[in-house]
Amino acid sequence: MNLLIIRLLIFAVVFFAGLKLYRMYREWKLEQQDHGPSTQQGGKMVRCSWCNVHLPEQDALRAQGKWFCCGDHRDKSLAEHEDKDSDN
Repeated sequence: MNLLIIRLLIFAVVFFAGLKLYRMYREWKLEQQDHGPSTQQGGKMVRCSWCNVHLPEQDALRAQGKWFCCGDHRDKSLAEHEDKDSDN
């Protein structure tokens, strides 16, 4: 009978220790999600078609299905594209 009670106590201690570790792990995981890199904070990154610089999608300009970092690069690319079309 004594052996059964000892086993039950050991099982209870191991169970509660495991539960405590699981809760600590879950809290740590939530903190990592809050502080870690996130696409929600900066947004999706895109590459300028002219200079290949990466920037957040919300800051980029889009023209003819391409992304640009500024209006100057967009205009240069569109002018180059028009020159190629006029040569044909």
